[in-house]
Amino acid sequence: MLSIDPKELTPVQTQAYLQGAIGPRPIAFASTIDADGNSNLSPFSFFNVFSSNPPILVFSPSRRVRNNTVKHTLLNCEATKEVVINIVNYDMVQQQSLASTEYADGVDEFVKAGFTKIASDVVKPFRVAESPVQYECKVNDIISLGTEGGAGNLIICEVVRIHVSEAILTEKGTIDQHKIDLVARMGGDWYTRANKGMFEVVKPLTTLGIGVDALPENAIKSGIFVGNDLGILGNVEVLPTAEEINHFLNANTEINAIKESNELMYKKAKDFLYAGDVTSAWKTILASIK
Repeated sequence: MLSIDPKELTPVQTQAYLQGAIGPRPIAFASTIDADGNSNLSPFSFFNVFSSNPPILVFSPSRRVRNNTVKHTLLNCEATKEVVINIVNYDMVQQQSLASTEYADGVDEFVKAGFTKIASDVVKPFRVAESPVQYECKVNDIISLGTEGGAGNLIICEVVRIHVSEAILTEKGTIDQHKIDLVARMGGDWYTRANKGMFEVVKPLTTLGIGVDALPENAIKSGIFVGNDLGILGNVEVLPTAEEINHFLNANTEINAIKESNELMYKKAKDFLYAGDVTSAWKTILASIK
C-alpha cells in the first residue's frame, strides 16, 4: 500500500487524493445574495447534514488552490448570514455544473444556467424551482480552516424552512429514495447517480448481533466468505439449535450428501446468503463443523 505524507504533496495533489477516495459526496447547491441584493448560485460537494435537532447543514467553500482567492458564496454568507441549500438530482445535474462556472461579480448564475427563481419564505436568497428539496437556512457560524489555497471555510447553517416536491414523496409522506434521483460528486469530473446502485442494509439498532466471532474459525479463514458475508452472518441474534440443524439436514438430501466437506458446505451457505436466506446459511455452516 502506498503511504503518503500530505506535507510532501502540493495542494492539487492532496485534493486529488482526498476527493478521489472520499465520495460520493452530496452537493449543496447554494443560493445567496450579496449586500446589494444580487443573486449568486454555486455548487459545493464538501457538504453534509450534521444534526437534526437543531437541523444543521454544513458546507465548505474552499479558498481557490490556484490563486488563493475566496468565492462569492462565502462573501455573501459573511455579509447576509443567509443561504438556501438546494438539493441536486439527475434532471438538473448539467445545469448545476454550468452554474459552477466562475462568472464575473454581478453575473446571475440563475440566468446563465437557466434556473427558475422562487422567493423564499424566511430568508432573502431565492430557491431553485427545479430542485426537489430546498432548505432555507440562517448562517450560525463560519469557521475558517486556514489562509492558504485549498483551505476550507465551514459554513454552519441552521435550517429554518424545508420545501419538498410532492412528486418525490411516498404514500406515507417520506422521501422516496428512487424518485428523488440524487446525484453526487466523486473524483475528477466524475459523478454518480444514486438510484442506479442503491441497496438496503438493516441497521442493528433494535437487535444485538452475535458478532463475527461466533462463526467457526475455519469458516472465517476459509476464504469463501467475504467481509459482507461475515457481517450479515454476525448480525443474527441467535444461532439455530442442534434440533433445528438436524431437521434441516434431514429435509435437504443435497446438503446432507456434502456435509463431510467443509468447502462444499461453506459454498452452499454462501449461496443461501446470496438468496437472502441467512438462517439456512447458518444451519449449513454449523452442520459442517468437524
